Amino acid sequence: MKSFIGWIGGKSHLKNLIIPLIPNDIDRYIEVCGGAGWVLFGKEKKKGQMEVFNDVDGDLINLYRQIKNNCADLQKEIDWLHSRELFKLYRYEIENQISLTDVQRAARYLYLIKSSFGSNRNSFATTVKCLGRIVEELPEYRERLKDVIIEQADFQQLIKTYDRPSALFYIDPPYVGAEKYYNKKYCHFTMDDHRRLNACLRGIKGRFILSYNNCDFVTEHYCDFNVRYVSRKNLLPSKECSRGEYKEVIITNY
Repeated sequence: MKSFIGWIGGKSHLKNLIIPLIPNDIDRYIEVCGGAGWVLFGKEKKKGQMEVFNDVDGDLINLYRQIKNNCADLQKEIDWLHSRELFKLYRYEIENQISLTDVQRAARYLYLIKSSFGSNRNSFATTVKCLGRIVEELPEYRERLKDVIIEQADFQQLIKTYDRPSALFYIDPPYVGAEKYYNKKYCHFTMDDHRRLNACLRGIKGRFILSYNNCDFVTEHYCDFNVRYVSRKNLLPSKECSRGEYKEVIITNY
């Protein structure tokens, strides 16, 4: 199953490498920095296995919760008129926290994601997109999210809450040097947070899969873990990485 949205740093290109690394003997799977949920939607749903999906972006988490709990109302609310004026209006309403119901806010946020360049929610994409199809597909995602626990918490708090020897955490934090591309209303990831994540993962009882960019900070701080090196075309250039080949790593503690 594919994700229903694009996202900054989405793992559509890495999910086929990450999913086979998930151990078979875990009884809880926790996606710590959920984003578009490519790994959650792509992995097999196993009977009796707890699944947790988390992100600090409150607008994104509200969207997931409305799909799970109020899917029919969300379908009715979505207006698929594709225009720059509507895009600007919805962006203004979201950014300025105009009084909206949770369903209205979810519909507007989904519109911004689907109608923006690179799913950045900031720049209107003039290319005509097939927006209507997602309305019909939302019930499929409601069914997939039916038993998923949806959280909005800091990664350290979340990991502490769900940690146990049989847990598997998948973490996809903002990449070093690319933090500015995320929703500043909720995400203020700093170098101290990168260090805090490293310290947190060193103390857990469970296992983790961590996806990151291949840069000096990451290779130095995770050199004593199992590191797999991968690369792809760079779609999000930053100070830390070149514009050509984008080098990434998949890190595990097992």
